[in-house]
Amino acid sequence: MKILLNNTSLFESLRPFNDLGFVPTMGGIHKGHLSLINKSNKLCKKTIVSIFVNPKQFNNKKDLKSYPRNIKKDLKILKKSKKVDFVYLPTFKDIYKDKKKSKITLQKKDKILCAKFRKGHFEGVLDVMNKLTKIVKPKKIFMGEKDFQQLYLVKKELEKKYKTKVIPCKTIRDRDNVALSSRNLLLNKTNLITAAKIYETLVDIKKNTKNKKNIPSFLNLKKKELKNNYKIKIDYLELRNINNLKISSTKKNSRLFIAYYLNNVRLIDNL
Repeated sequence: MKILLNNTSLFESLRPFNDLGFVPTMGGIHKGHLSLINKSNKLCKKTIVSIFVNPKQFNNKKDLKSYPRNIKKDLKILKKSKKVDFVYLPTFKDIYKDKKKSKITLQKKDKILCAKFRKGHFEGVLDVMNKLTKIVKPKKIFMGEKDFQQLYLVKKELEKKYKTKVIPCKTIRDRDNVALSSRNLLLNKTNLITAAKIYETLVDIKKNTKNKKNIPSFLNLKKKELKNNYKIKIDYLELRNINNLKISSTKKNSRLFIAYYLNNVRLIDNL
C-alpha cells in the first residue's frame, strides 16, 4: 500500500495504470468503506482510496469541527485489509489549487431531501468529486447506497463529463441493522440502540405503505409518531422513486428516505 501525500507523487505513481478503481472517503474508515474496496478489487486491477475531509460540503461549521478524524487508525485498517494499492491524502491546496469559483448549481428539481436542508452541501460534493476525478482519472468510482441522493447526483454529474462509471454498492449495516457511517463514532451505546429501533420502525412503515392510498399523508403521521416516540428531530421522511427521486405513490421501484438528529448527530438512511 503506497501513501500519496501530494499530486506530484500521485501522477507519478498512477501513470502506468489505466484500470483504476477509486473509493473517495472522508476517513472514519469502517466496514462499509471496506465493502467498496472489495468491489473495486473484483472489478479493477488497482484500487486507490482517498481520505479528504472536504470543508466546502459542510454547511455547518460545528459539524465540520466535530467530524471524526483519525488518520493513523484509518491507515492501519486500510493496510490490514491488504486490498488497497494507493491511499491519496491530499491537502486543501492539492484539491483547490485552481481558485476559480465553482459554477456548479443544483437544478430546482434536485433541491430535495438533504439538498433542501443542507444548503450548498451537494454543490460542495459535486465540486470536489469533479476535482478528484480529474486528478485520479479512475475507470470506476465506488460509492455506497446509504448516501443515495449523493450517489444519484454524482453519477448524473460525472458520467456525462468523464470516461468513468460510478458503481453503486449496497448499504452495509451492523448486527442491529444500523447503517454504518463515520458519524456513528459520535454516538453512544444508548443512541445506537435507539437507531436500531428506529430502523425496525422504518421497516414496518415501508411495509405498510403498500396498502395506503395517500402515502405522503400516511408518512406525515408516522413522522410525528417517530418524533414523539424517540424524541428526535426529523428533516424528512419520504417515499421516492429510485430512478428520478420524485415523490412516489407506490412501493414499487421506491425507497423510504429519512434524515434525523440523534444526540445532535445527523443520520440518514434509506430502505
